Amino acid sequence: MVLSRFWLVIFISSITFIVISLFTGNNYSTDFILNGKKDDPILVSEKYLNQIPKFVADSIEKAPDMTMIVNRDTLNADTTYVYKNQTVKLYSGIQKADGLLPTCKNSLVDLIIPLIAYLAFFCGLMELLIISGASEKLAKRLSPLFAKVFPSIPKNHESISYMTLNFAANFLGLDSAATPFGLKAMQSLQELNPDKDKASDAQIMFMCLHAAGLTLIPTSIIGYRAAENAANPADVMLPCIITSFIGTIAAFLIVGIRQRINFKSVGLLAALMGVIGAIVGLLFYINTLDLIGKNSFTGNLSGLMLIAIIGFTLIFSFINERKFSEANTTIFDTFVDGARNGLNTGVKIFPYVMGMLVAISFFRNSGLFEIISNGIAFVFSNLGVSKKITDGLPVAILRPFSSGGSRGFMIDAMRNSGVDSFTGRLVCIFQCSAETTFYVIAVYFGSVNIKNTRYTLPTMLLVDFICVVAAIAVASWFF
Repeated sequence: MVLSRFWLVIFISSITFIVISLFTGNNYSTDFILNGKKDDPILVSEKYLNQIPKFVADSIEKAPDMTMIVNRDTLNADTTYVYKNQTVKLYSGIQKADGLLPTCKNSLVDLIIPLIAYLAFFCGLMELLIISGASEKLAKRLSPLFAKVFPSIPKNHESISYMTLNFAANFLGLDSAATPFGLKAMQSLQELNPDKDKASDAQIMFMCLHAAGLTLIPTSIIGYRAAENAANPADVMLPCIITSFIGTIAAFLIVGIRQRINFKSVGLLAALMGVIGAIVGLLFYINTLDLIGKNSFTGNLSGLMLIAIIGFTLIFSFINERKFSEANTTIFDTFVDGARNGLNTGVKIFPYVMGMLVAISFFRNSGLFEIISNGIAFVFSNLGVSKKITDGLPVAILRPFSSGGSRGFMIDAMRNSGVDSFTGRLVCIFQCSAETTFYVIAVYFGSVNIKNTRYTLPTMLLVDFICVVAAIAVASWFF
């Protein structure tokens, strides 16, 4: 219900603002909102040739392509005059996101089709884990711990193994592998859900633990910093880990208090301390490496873990091939059946993802997001918050809505403020230590047709806010 209302608010407020902007002259056309593409120039006016300055008209007539560019603002796209069909069209500024129709198309072509491919492959592997008995053994090993965090899940339930693989994949930055494991976990949890339209406690806990985006190896962030010629691309690694870990603990505590989980459990505390110890130990090892060593280690660890998961699944399946024979199937046929299920899941979640992305596209292109973002920055600046922090807030604000949009702001901030500046580092921590909340909710709950998400959305947004505050504090501490 909360997500549905929020979706309607985004759409209706954006449409209202677009109509007002059109009739007040702030927007000349609505075509870019419907058909425009990200980074395209925006049409701001259209005039006859005799209505524009004489030197511009002369230059247009002399230009081979009947086009003239005037560099008026070096921070934005140049003003461009294009003569066509007896009128001169003026373009200035660039579009922040794809329009409605390109978003519909791109959500299928650029997002869902690749996601379906990932789902097909990894769901095929997961089916092998199920038939071979590997998932059952993993669930038995972890049942004592998960019984404390997810008290409503029966002992040795298969969802435990799927959640473990999902957390491990996210932890190591294996995005392509994490989503299929997470979707399979949600489907398994849905089987235990007595009210199929309402999110269960276990599903809410699982989703909220995603909100902080806990990652040990922020490979993509290091890559973007390296591409911008940072002196030490990996210098934000430790701050990213600390911030995301703070957010994860916050999510666990907030949801745990709501669900009355026993935090005094010795097993739970021991597991938590073990995870912290493992992270600290690995960080100490990474800090002993030079720059090339760090880049090589962080880049290869995730890849090797993915290869290890695939290799283990296939080898374990071969060793236990008799179980496939007992099920009247083969290893390859089992893989194909699992891949087919992944394909069906991808088709099912497409409407949810497309609906959310179109709303976000409207929100950004309407100009309403920019006004809200600037307003928040203005408030913070008047409260005495440093400009180097407020310059990075657009990344934090946009992160729950769009990973690609916040990534664009991150790169822009690194280029304008300096990749090794405080702002340049802060936006990287913002990008790494939070999740694309609305996308995740649409995908995961959409895959099991959950209509009432209960307190999931406000909790995830609260965790996002905690991550923002933690990121500012950690960045101030380190840099």
